[in-house]
This record gives sequence, structure tokens and C-alpha cells, in this order.
Amino acid sequence: MPVNQSFALDGENGKKIGVSGAKTVAALKSHSEAERRRRDRINAHLETLRGLVPNKEKMDKATLLAEVISQVKQLKTTAKQASEGLHVPMDTDDVEVEMLENNAGHGSLLLRASICCEYRPELLSDLRQAIDDLPVHVMKCEISTLGGRVKSVFVLTTGEGNNGNVVSSVHAALCNIVEKVSASADYAQPLFFPRKRQRVSYVDSSCLSS
Repeated sequence: MPVNQSFALDGENGKKIGVSGAKTVAALKSHSEAERRRRDRINAHLETLRGLVPNKEKMDKATLLAEVISQVKQLKTTAKQASEGLHVPMDTDDVEVEMLENNAGHGSLLLRASICCEYRPELLSDLRQAIDDLPVHVMKCEISTLGGRVKSVFVLTTGEGNNGNVVSSVHAALCNIVEKVSASADYAQPLFFPRKRQRVSYVDSSCLSS
């Protein structure tokens, strides 16, 4: 009994090939075309990078990427230096606590603590509660925002005889707040502060201490 077979014509050499072979050829051509478009996009991006780096000499891809990495690191360093003392919120969550002065004769410490994270409506109340639970008093508080990020910097003092592990206690309390903010990120309300705008405000210490 004769068997019906379907054939397709290979456009490159004019030979007849089976249907499965035709599908294979079509898939290979599609893959080749997708790969060509991918290479074109990569080359276009590399040309853009070449136009951004100060070095105008012809560079191979590896040298170009190394130069871009170096430039980005330098820009980050410059940005960090420029923002020192300005308390500008950064893109990464951060908690820092340092001792400014140790008044051993009076049994007290002077600390500076900072927390940087996403803004949440409950953030200030959480900060107040955390500080109320610590053996410290707020002498100064500065809060700055940039887009949806907020950075709070506190100058704190301890009472006499309350030194102990107060630095680690303050650090742990602020870290807990950052973790809480991160955990609630998926359920957060719309950001109160407008995007891409910085605000700096000084808050009376009585707002954050009892």
C-alpha cells in the first residue's frame, strides 16, 4: 500500500526535505535570527558605553567594561564624599551607631545613631516607641527624605549608670525597625513623599522621647 508523505523544499539547496526536517530548519533560522538581534542589541549598548567613558581610544569589549566599572566606582565614591554631612538617604537600607563622647566621670555616653530605609506611615511612631524603650534621651533628631527613602539621624545621651551595652541595644532596635519596614514593603500604602524631591526637617526631641 502506498504511504503518503509530505515534503517541503529547502530554499537554500532546492532539495526536498520531510516535514519534520522543514520544522527543524525553520527553528534553526528563527534561533539564528533571534541570536543576530541579541548581538545587535549588545553591540548598540557597547557603542553607547563607548560614548560615555572619557577614554576615547578604541577598546575591545573586555577593556571597555573594565573602564565602565572603574568609572562607576569612582562616581559612587564622589557621590558619597559629596553627601557626607548632608544626611542624604541612600538606595540601600542601613543602620549605624557610634559613640561620640564618653563622659566616664559623669557615667554617661553621647551617641549618634542613624537609620536609612523606605518610608512607611508608621515609621516615626515605631522609632519613637523604640527610643522610649531604650535607656537614652534624644538631644537632636534630623530627618531627611529623597523620593520614597528616608534617613533619620539621632544624637542620643545615656543617663548615669545606664551605659552597659547601650550601643548594641540601639543598633539592634533600629535594625528591627528596618526588618519590619522590609517585611511590610509588599503591603505598604502609597508613599506620602513625592518622588525625586529632597526634604530636610528638624524635629524637636520631645516628639520622639517621653
